[in-house]
Amino acid sequence: MENFVIIGAFVLLGMLFRRLKGFPRETPQVLNMFALYVSLPALVLLKAPQIVFSRAAILPVIVPWGMLLLSVALLLLGGRLFRWPRHILGVLLLVVPVGNTSFLGIPMVQAFFGPAGLPHLIVYDQIGTMTIFSSYGSYILATYGKESRTDFAAIARKMLLFPPTVALIAGLALRSFPYPEKLALALHNLSLSLVPLVMTAVGFQLRLRLPRPVLGPLGYGLAVKLVVAPLLALAICRLLGEQGLAVEVSVLEAGMPPMVTAAALAVIAGMDAELSAALVSVGILLCFGTLPLLYYALQLTR
Repeated sequence: MENFVIIGAFVLLGMLFRRLKGFPRETPQVLNMFALYVSLPALVLLKAPQIVFSRAAILPVIVPWGMLLLSVALLLLGGRLFRWPRHILGVLLLVVPVGNTSFLGIPMVQAFFGPAGLPHLIVYDQIGTMTIFSSYGSYILATYGKESRTDFAAIARKMLLFPPTVALIAGLALRSFPYPEKLALALHNLSLSLVPLVMTAVGFQLRLRLPRPVLGPLGYGLAVKLVVAPLLALAICRLLGEQGLAVEVSVLEAGMPPMVTAAALAVIAGMDAELSAALVSVGILLCFGTLPLLYYALQLTR
């Protein structure tokens, strides 16, 4: 649990930095870009060769797609019951089903399961979340955004050239060739920068302003993302007799708050900006309570 405390400390540090004039507004973007292009690829390169292709390894691929179907069904039901306008429903359909499974997921999985959980996380994030985001997310942007057309070919190229994706492909290709000791040490040292950078950026970006019109869809969307989806994933896995680290990492990943990039694209596409920002900020804040409870539920149902 002390790793979890360290995560919280970096978030608080980011919130402090936001109040200091010496840190410009672009600080979180710079921190995230370094993490995206250096720290995260180093971690993926280090852990990808440890991915074992087995029956258990399939679960981190299946769970995110199952949670997508569940979330979309619940959100469409909510949209019908509460008669949300199109720009509100579009935000929920884009932002709620895809979680922050890498930047926030990595420090959380490390805190609860240690380094052993990271290979399963990489599968969940890269083959699950990123594939969903690039395919399903593109469809939602094209359907609910102001622009009626989306360049799917450009999105596919960006996905294939995404630094962690390139690192995953390279790491899997090099599975049979152990890294030289100095290279492995360099990758390890670079990967250690991920948690401080990302969690400081998260704290810097936290905003808790909650306009009254978004409270209803915000509460509904976060209830689906942080509570209903992961608990149903846990229940289904246990009913099917599935146990082990891959299951537990997948369930915890299913309970991660909404993806920051999805919220940013929702704003760019002309959907509701206040709801997009609130889903990310409040979701991150609440996950510091929901994820430990979810981990406790995993222990109780072993």
